[in-house]
Amino acid sequence: MVVFAHPPEEELNNPFSIFANPEENLKVHTEVPYSDKSVLSCSNTKESLEKHLKVTGGKVYTRFPPEPNGYLHIGHAKAMFVNFGLAKEQGGCCYLRFDDTNPEAERKEYIDHIEDIVKWMGWEPFKITYTSDYFQELYDLAVELIRRGHAYVDHQNAEEIKEYREKKLNSPWRDRPVEESLKLFDEMRLGMIEEGKATLRMKQDMQNDNFNMYDLIAYRIKFTAHPHAGDKWCIYPTYDYAHCIVDSLENISHSLCTLEFETRRASYYWLLKSLGLYMPVVWEYSRLNVTNTVMSKRKLNYIVTNKYVDGWDDPRLLTLAGLRRRGVTASSINAFVRGLGITRSDGSMINMGLLEHHIREELNRTAPRTMVVLNPLKVVITNMESDKVVELDGKWWPNTKNDDPSAYYKVLFSRVVYIEQSDFRMKDSIKYYGLAPGKSVMLRYAFPIKCTNVVLADDNETVCEIHAEYDPEKKTTPKCLHWVPESSPGKEPLKVEVRLFEKLFNSENPAELKDKWLTDMNENSKVVVSDAYALPTIKDALVGDTFQFERLGYFAVDKDSSPEKLVFNRTVALRDSFK
Repeated sequence: MVVFAHPPEEELNNPFSIFANPEENLKVHTEVPYSDKSVLSCSNTKESLEKHLKVTGGKVYTRFPPEPNGYLHIGHAKAMFVNFGLAKEQGGCCYLRFDDTNPEAERKEYIDHIEDIVKWMGWEPFKITYTSDYFQELYDLAVELIRRGHAYVDHQNAEEIKEYREKKLNSPWRDRPVEESLKLFDEMRLGMIEEGKATLRMKQDMQNDNFNMYDLIAYRIKFTAHPHAGDKWCIYPTYDYAHCIVDSLENISHSLCTLEFETRRASYYWLLKSLGLYMPVVWEYSRLNVTNTVMSKRKLNYIVTNKYVDGWDDPRLLTLAGLRRRGVTASSINAFVRGLGITRSDGSMINMGLLEHHIREELNRTAPRTMVVLNPLKVVITNMESDKVVELDGKWWPNTKNDDPSAYYKVLFSRVVYIEQSDFRMKDSIKYYGLAPGKSVMLRYAFPIKCTNVVLADDNETVCEIHAEYDPEKKTTPKCLHWVPESSPGKEPLKVEVRLFEKLFNSENPAELKDKWLTDMNENSKVVVSDAYALPTIKDALVGDTFQFERLGYFAVDKDSSPEKLVFNRTVALRDSFK
């Protein structure tokens, strides 16, 4: 179902009002039912909570914990807003924690990107940490978990573990003596056991109704150096083991994540309870799904690696790097996310039009106006001398007071100007307000012109040139066409490249197509106009500068620009009513 989300008014005013204060963290967090009908109630003791509050001073502590194995997308913008936003609203602290438990997937490129994007999005971490910072503490606690009888070394391979889980069967090594598991785990640490020959598993409940209690793996062997921790370790903790423990070690008060992690809540609390550690409040919120795109890291990585798109920052992607390159501002993304609220309702696709609404709202206020012609058609003003130039005032900011000189730029009206090819027809019609033979139209900021002659190509169909006369009395007409003059008499205008982007996928939810999702890619998602004409007033624009090209949309200067030629990305089209 595709929706335009409308959360309750009180949540719009303060979406964080749903969260309790840290000192209320004595209530039962969750109950973990066992297959033998017993129930494990998980909550903090008074002593544990007091110790936590003494460290934090009673402040809210959250964390944004991305895995550095790819570029962040707009779904992560919601996670940032929820975690950094709650801490900021309550005067608390939010960690940026890199969840780097998989040494084969992490890369410094991704770490640098994440730090850069978090800053660009307007968030300031309390501290930047890595799960690998806690590898020694995690190892020591794994040893303690074995000692308490809650973990064992297993020798099943991946296929056997999968089969036994499907059949809800215990591993043959589940009940091995504690001392034996301690010895084998130490041998794993020392590199004495081959990769794939042993894992450390948590002794949970293989007959549970929740598959995330099926003796999850805590440690596996990987003879791979770690990008952050170096070559000290050859065993690495899993997300399921490390995540909740590091939350506790960092004294997180609110552990906030998306709803797909809800089934992991039982394991989260089971592990902290088994180790006698402080327990944060866990709260899951709905994942952000937007139409006509994919946000799975696996799918994104595939289309980037196989060059279906032009890198992680391709403006057609809803990666935050792609949105930034497209000209979207961080504040408009945050406004979009805030407008959705923080709810637990899941399964909805948010229409891309809602994001575009917030982008337009901001750019309408912040982007100066200019004129660019994408597909130029030459117009010769026959009643104007070839060397005559009339200096006119264009307006950067349409709503600025007329006596403000900063609102204006100079545009030169000359004998040769260019209009859009689509703004001329050989046959006029009632609803068409462009130029036609014998018809007059108004040029923006300039004069009315009347078509007096049409020059056709040899095929007697293609329009090569229009001849027109202008009225220097500047009589007004209801509609105006945008236009670009020669940069000086006899010299063509400033040439720029313009890239027009559309939805990357034709379907609202390409993930529903399963293994055929690639066939749904829109072949016309990127159109390059190599030789558009622009006013010379924008020749010194810098990468990231945004403009409204009148009647065309909002555009931003791309990083592919050079001193010889500017390149513009269309950020978003104008509203229909402005076309």
